[in-house]
Amino acid sequence: MEIRRVTRVEAVDAAGHLFDAAPGREATERFLADERHHLLIAYVDDVPAGMVTGVEMTHPDKGTEMFLYELGVDEPFRGRGVGRALVSALADLARERGCYGVWTITDEENAAARATYRRAGGVPEAGQVVLTWAFDPV
Repeated sequence: MEIRRVTRVEAVDAAGHLFDAAPGREATERFLADERHHLLIAYVDDVPAGMVTGVEMTHPDKGTEMFLYELGVDEPFRGRGVGRALVSALADLARERGCYGVWTITDEENAAARATYRRAGGVPEAGQVVLTWAFDPV
């Protein structure tokens, strides 16, 4: 397995099956153009097997942290350590970039994701509540 940081739209297109929906060209270009946005893809025999996205966020009184935005592993590659390797690679990148930590959110019933995050060193925080605001696309 090889994990590569992706910087080209063509690489995202070739790994489109790893995302929840087909990546849009404009959104992909904007994502890749921002140095605080990170997309890592795991390749097994040059086949895109999994991906993780991270976004650096800085706050005046806290510094910079990495938000693990999305993790996806193609079905044939699940259970083979691809997800853990991607999360660990993103954590390593966060350290290299001076982040003080990494955090993510997952569904309570998503046991596979929770197990992957724990195996990669993540620790659940009790008492957290997630609130969302939904808007129509502009």
